[in-house]
Amino acid sequence: MTKIKAGYEPRLVILMFLGIGTVMLDRMAQLFLGPYIAKALAIGPAQIGVLAAGVSFAWAISSFIFGLLSDRVGRKPVLIPAMILFSLFSAVSGLAQNFGQLLLIRILLGAAEGPCWTVIAALVAEATPQERRGRNMGIVISAAALVGGGLGPILTTQIASAVGWRWAFAVAGIPGLVLALIMLVFVREPQKHLRSEPAKTDLGRLLRYRNVWLCIFAAIGQATWLLAFNVFAPLYITRVMGQSPTMAGFLIGASGIGAFVLGFCGPAVSDKIGRRPALLVAAALAMLMPLLFLVPGLYHMTGLLAALIFLTATGSITAALTLTIIPAESVPPSLKGAAIGLAGMGGEIGGALCGPMLGGVLAQHLGLAAPLMLASAGMVLVLLLGLAMRETRQIHASLHDAPVPAPREG
Repeated sequence: MTKIKAGYEPRLVILMFLGIGTVMLDRMAQLFLGPYIAKALAIGPAQIGVLAAGVSFAWAISSFIFGLLSDRVGRKPVLIPAMILFSLFSAVSGLAQNFGQLLLIRILLGAAEGPCWTVIAALVAEATPQERRGRNMGIVISAAALVGGGLGPILTTQIASAVGWRWAFAVAGIPGLVLALIMLVFVREPQKHLRSEPAKTDLGRLLRYRNVWLCIFAAIGQATWLLAFNVFAPLYITRVMGQSPTMAGFLIGASGIGAFVLGFCGPAVSDKIGRRPALLVAAALAMLMPLLFLVPGLYHMTGLLAALIFLTATGSITAALTLTIIPAESVPPSLKGAAIGLAGMGGEIGGALCGPMLGGVLAQHLGLAAPLMLASAGMVLVLLLGLAMRETRQIHASLHDAPVPAPREG
């Protein structure tokens, strides 16, 4: 790995933390502003869901394509234009006059945001020594939980209530433009040995690494856990358990705070004990979280229930490991971006798109408890796949210092 001057690494981590937070703010804004948009454009919940699906699908495809491109042309030539574009598309979202226009703009936004997640993760992985990679990646990825579950809803809805939802989209786009300028000046392009083989050859080699395949399917389980829980847990709490919406918000909030705190510091444990053991422990705990909501007696002890939810909100740890750290450490430097992008694409298409739809079918035929069981099953899948993964913490250095291993080795 290229030597990094003292002081650059923490500055990069802070910048990338802000970058991920901005990406998630602009992506999730349409969900936070859903009630305002539905009223203004006369659309229903199904169309709000289509907006989310459109962003997910565009994000999935672009994260892999541009991750692969960034392996070949460099990180900054991909990241900076993508930051500018998604910020502009966020602002332009407020100009939409009908559903079709908004859908097209949000699809373009998703296509611009996908590369940001991939390239940011690759930049942090390349600039961080192995003994601190889990810690730094956990800090950066935790911004998604902080903004997606905490600050984002407050910021966007407060702006919408004061000056309208169209201005909320515009304001959400400003941080990305500012960060793009700062990144252009301060982020250094990692020095890599770019190869001349066609991208098709790179993809062929990439698909032969066992951990890459396992991370793709683990990402599906991870996204299923996240989406099935967040979509259906509030409905289960209020409709089945008869709790108030404020109680539902309190309990879901406990999971959001837990995801941020544990995701901020949890991946650092993998720097000490290894990626695979940390993944197994985090997956086992996260598997329990949706099931806690199915225990009626716990609703009489809300403090205990909230504490248990907080402690088992370890999905942010599994996300950092399976979506970024393990894929990046399982392949040579020239394939890092593509590996991270491919894992993300699997999670977005297989989990973010299909998970909520399957959960809806199960809820309709089996009741609202079924989607929470589906969420738990998603993390069981992560746990089982983790058992089959190769530990990457010890082998990472050899991937940089030695020739690319035979692709049959995972």
